Formats: sequence, C-alpha cells, structure tokens
Amino acid sequence: MDLALLDWLNLIGRWIHLIVGIAWIGSSFYFVWQDNSLEPTADDPDRKRLHGEIWMVHGGGFYHAKKYKVAPPDLPAHLHWFKWEAYSTWMSGMALLAIVYYLSGPAIMLPPGSGLGHAGAVAVGLGALAGGWIVYDLMCRSPLGRDDRWLAVGVVVFVTLLTWGLTQVLAGRAAFLHVGATLGTIMVGNVFFVIIPNQRRMVDAMRRGETPDPVLGLKGKQRSVHNTYFTLPVLFLMISNHYPALYGHPYSWAVLLGVGAVGALVRHAFVLRHGGRMRGWMPPAAAAAMVAVMVATAASRSLAPTPAVAAGGAGADADAADTLGPVVLRIVEQRCTACHAAAPSFDGFDEAPKGIRLETLADLRQWSGPVIEQAVTGEAMPLGNVTDMQPEERALLGRWLSSPAAAQGAAR
Repeated sequence: MDLALLDWLNLIGRWIHLIVGIAWIGSSFYFVWQDNSLEPTADDPDRKRLHGEIWMVHGGGFYHAKKYKVAPPDLPAHLHWFKWEAYSTWMSGMALLAIVYYLSGPAIMLPPGSGLGHAGAVAVGLGALAGGWIVYDLMCRSPLGRDDRWLAVGVVVFVTLLTWGLTQVLAGRAAFLHVGATLGTIMVGNVFFVIIPNQRRMVDAMRRGETPDPVLGLKGKQRSVHNTYFTLPVLFLMISNHYPALYGHPYSWAVLLGVGAVGALVRHAFVLRHGGRMRGWMPPAAAAAMVAVMVATAASRSLAPTPAVAAGGAGADADAADTLGPVVLRIVEQRCTACHAAAPSFDGFDEAPKGIRLETLADLRQWSGPVIEQAVTGEAMPLGNVTDMQPEERALLGRWLSSPAAAQGAAR
C-alpha cells in the first residue's frame, strides 16, 4: 500500500479512535463516580428501593439523579443507552490495528529471526483477541465468578500469562499493543455480550409487567467494575508504542505488568475517593510504586545478557574514537541510511523519517538520543530489523555514542 495513503489512514484512524475513546472513558468514569457518590434519599432512607441520589452542579445548571436498586416502578418514555461509545472505540481500534500492523508486513509484527511469517503473526494477534475474551468470559461464568476476589486473582494470572506469551512470539511493540487490544476487546465484550443484553432483559420484563431479575443487574455491574480497572492499563498500552525503552526491554512483559498494576491501583484510589474513602498516603504510594517500576526496569536491563562486540568489529584500541568511528559509520551506512539519508534508497521514502539523517559521525552525535533509544537500547530500529542489524553492532554503536572522545571527534 502507498505509504502516503497509509499515513493518512493512520492519522484518521488514530483521531477517530481518540475521539470515541474519550467519549467511552468519560461516560464510564462519570457513572463510576456517580455510583460511588450516592447518598440516601429522604423518601427512602433505608435504601429499600433506591441505591441513593446525588445533586450536581455543572455548566451553570443543577442536576438531580437517582439510582434504583433494580428498576423504577414505571418505564420512562425515553431511555438513553450508553453503548455506541464502546462499540465505536473497539471498531476504530481494530481498524487502526489493521492499518498499523496487519497491512504493514512482518517487519513490524515479528522480532528478528522469527520463522512465524506474517500470516502466522496476524493469526496470533487475532487469536489473542478472540481467545482472551473467551477465557475471561468462561472465568466469569464459572464458580470462580461467584467470588469477586478470587475472580480478580484469576484475571491477573490470565493477563500475566497472556502478556508473557505475546512478548515471546511478537515484536515488542506489537506485543504491547495486542495485550492492550485484548483487554479492550474484553471491555467491549462485557458491554456487548453482558451489560447491554442484561439491561434489555430487564426492560423487556418491565414492559411485560414483571419485576426484573436483580441478578441481571449484578452480573452487569461485575463486568462494569472490571472495565473500570482495565481502563488505565489499556490507556498506557495504547501509548506504549512511543517508548521503545519499555517494549524493547529484555523483560518487557514484566515492565508491562508493573506499569499496568500501577495504573489499576491508581484507578482504585480514584474509586475510593468518590466515596470519601481514599487515604492521604495513597497518591504518594502510587508515585513511589511508579518510581519503583522505573528503578527496577533500569536495574533489570543491566542484569540482562549484554551482546559481546564481534571479534572483527574492533581490536584492543577500539575504545579510541578515531579507530571506532569509521567502524560505526560503516555499520550505520549498511543498516540505517537506506531510510535516514538526504536521498533515501528504501522504497516508499522520499525523505528521511522525522528529518533524521545519519550520514556522518556528526549526524550520529546530533541524534544520539533517538539513536540510542531506538536502535541500541530499545532495538525498535531498523523497523522490523529489515536490514538485519546484529546485536554486536548495536552494542558497538552504543559504546561509541557513549564515548566522550567520540563526542569531541564528531565536534571536530
């Protein structure tokens, strides 16, 4: 597909996904806040019919809302359903997933050296989405689903296994996005297969003059609570493709779970705050947990096996910039300048991506930050390792870019 057209589709897809995602998350956050902020009503102080009521002021007006435990005595003439925000978010997300990953070939989907093939990678991605929903739904419908605490443990174990498995098969960025897409699929599956159908059954019962089954509402509420705690981890995963230091980490699956856990705990603190139950130590604890993840990420990277420099790459005097510089330049010429040059030779590129040219040692020093992040530490570039950049070449490039002598040599 033409790269310019693909870029436009990418932009439009992201824009739509962002718009409808804000609508879905916004309404979800609002109703969770409202549920946890209800107060007893004057005409039902014992909460026999009502969960409670709430008065609000916003945009220059006053609002008064009540929530019934099961259903109101009479069905109103107009009932607003909150569903299209969720459906639109999932559909736009799937379109974006196809544009960015499934139509871009194996380079962006698979790690270097994988023998799976593009079709196999797409099958793994789609299988994770469908299989993730099936496994989760079966857990909720099983005896495990009768105890919210044990069900939560089961879901955490399942997400851990899913994350580890995908990071072993797919490229880091693709793995992160597919974990997020799987959680998003579970969220919209809860709306489409459980929450909305149960609400329709309750409405239909009222139209027949029957009392709705309260179990239907309780099951829908259980799924809604799960969606609440998935929200912040999914948002992290949707933006994670911009941070190769995370998805390119040797233990990327653990990094994902660590940041996701912090997001879920932060969401829990927000839920507690709605009812005035959040404690003052919780926000600092969340910040400390995030710092702990950052420190652990840096420490674990240093513990991971470091590729050795190839024997022919540099001799005993390789630490000298004058000796190592020409070697590094040859590596970059072979692996990077097909795209990052004034006149790229790679098909579909008319100019260097983001204006980053890597044709001289001075260019390398100028863009040392992105080069280290994308090609040395994160291993995100070359994209899909299409030019077959070797681990020892990345290590050599990192050594040169970290050398003060190299910096001085480039300045000359």
